[in-house]
Amino acid sequence: MTGTDQHAVVVGGGLAGVTTALELADAGLRVTLLEGRPRLGGLAFSFKRGDLDVDNGQHVYLRCCTAYRWFLDRVGGTALAPLQDRLDVPVLDVAHPGGPRLGRLRRGGLPVPLHLAGALARYPHMSLAERASVGRAALALRRLDPGDPALDGLDFATWLGRYGQSARTIEALWDLVGIATLNANAAHSSLGLAAMVFKTGLLSEKGAADIGWARVPLGELHDTLARKQLDAAGVRTRLRTRVTAVTRTPEGAWRVDTEEESLDAGTVVLAVPQRETHGLLPAGALADPDKLLDIGTAPILNVHVVYDRKVLKQPFFAALGSPVQWVFDRTDSSGLPDGGQYLALSQSAAQDDIDEPVSVLRGKYLPELERLLPAARGAKVRDFFVTRERTATFAPAPGVGRLRPGARTDTPGLYLAGAWTATGWPATMEGAVRSGLSAAQAALAALGRHREHPLQEAA
Repeated sequence: MTGTDQHAVVVGGGLAGVTTALELADAGLRVTLLEGRPRLGGLAFSFKRGDLDVDNGQHVYLRCCTAYRWFLDRVGGTALAPLQDRLDVPVLDVAHPGGPRLGRLRRGGLPVPLHLAGALARYPHMSLAERASVGRAALALRRLDPGDPALDGLDFATWLGRYGQSARTIEALWDLVGIATLNANAAHSSLGLAAMVFKTGLLSEKGAADIGWARVPLGELHDTLARKQLDAAGVRTRLRTRVTAVTRTPEGAWRVDTEEESLDAGTVVLAVPQRETHGLLPAGALADPDKLLDIGTAPILNVHVVYDRKVLKQPFFAALGSPVQWVFDRTDSSGLPDGGQYLALSQSAAQDDIDEPVSVLRGKYLPELERLLPAARGAKVRDFFVTRERTATFAPAPGVGRLRPGARTDTPGLYLAGAWTATGWPATMEGAVRSGLSAAQAALAALGRHREHPLQEAA
């Protein structure tokens, strides 16, 4: 092999690109990682607002997210993003006729699917008949194969209706989980992706849905620690570097042009969003590259509120009967001075709110927080701001599965990575890492380099 053959260029420094770069470097390749932003981490990043360390959005993962857990371990961040000992989600319904009512989704110690039976039996947000119907739907869900192409064309709400799930059941359970994980409600979600989420998270192992989240700013995990490990692996990382073209050289290698230099490589991995990938793909790389443009996107809005006192005792909760979806206490990780509390509201599938002015969002969400949290009614708001990701994820709409390409292209030496590729998962941190592992495995196999898949034992 020539020196060029031994060189790999990874375009994109999100979780997919960082994963790919680490795997290729660990296998002995010389790797250059190019990222247009001034930081790594993609859309899971942090920034400074005065003295606060702010995450652009609240990101969580589950115990079943074996790829992201591998990533945390690889960058030395596992202890900084611990998992719950046992699934426990407070769910507050403020629209109940008898006044606000708190329920919890907790798992027990029994085998699957009985591990959730106790929580379901005590869940106050559905009637007895509705709770019984959930059990029937869950058993039917266990029989589905998420990889069956036929499931991709059907929406989840239609399937739930076939199994007697009422509108209230969908709101209080299926969408409570599904909107947060899929970034779409059941009516706009592919049955295949929904089946994957619920089978893997709730119906595979009793601890699969235990929730983990970063107790430090995301930038410490996805940028600082990741950069440290990339440096240690010998990866040359270039930030603020925009790739302008990817072409073949006369010798058959790849040339990656940036605004400052041209790089020749035997392997190129495009780990950027689908539209950016489409713009960089050379002719013939995919049979129908315009399919990438048909993969829709979905927004996520995050509302950030800093109070002058503590108004929430729980680390997080989910809401019903309110436009508020999930609320997280980010006080400690943000570095907020003593005495106040910083709450982050994570609003998925936020098409209705994503372009609203801050003043409108303030008028909408502060009164809702006072409805949900009585202690907020007498508290002073020190700061209120929003972060918007208009193209936060790919839209998990029915039919999206046939649009998502795999890691390999039709041109040797060129590979794709990103949560939008065909990972089988929705657009999550887990999907992004899995895509990076798949791209690295495909590239190494083409080079005749055997490297055991990091998730082989977990799989």
